[in-house]
Amino acid sequence: MNTISISERAASHIARYLEKRGKGIGLRLGIKTTGCSGLAYKMEYVDEPRAEDLLFEQHGVKVFVDPESMQYIDGTQVDFVREGLNEGFKFVNPNEKASCGCGESFTV
Repeated sequence: MNTISISERAASHIARYLEKRGKGIGLRLGIKTTGCSGLAYKMEYVDEPRAEDLLFEQHGVKVFVDPESMQYIDGTQVDFVREGLNEGFKFVNPNEKASCGCGESFTV
């Protein structure tokens, strides 16, 4: 069973940015090959869904995931956190085996 969960904080942040942007139906979450450990999360706004997209909706926000990325991020919780002066999305991924020291990439 494929699952992606979105915290209320992450959902409200996504909704605010879609509103500021003035268009878009949700956010695409995927994986790209990069960094010290091999994989990194990528996020982009979605104006038109793709036929193969998997759709997850929580707290009024839609998150689209391509099937190729799903194998690496199944079960991931997307949160939005503030730590000191920094803020950003945080991914709690049960498939993650290790991440690099800078926190930008991971392995499964």
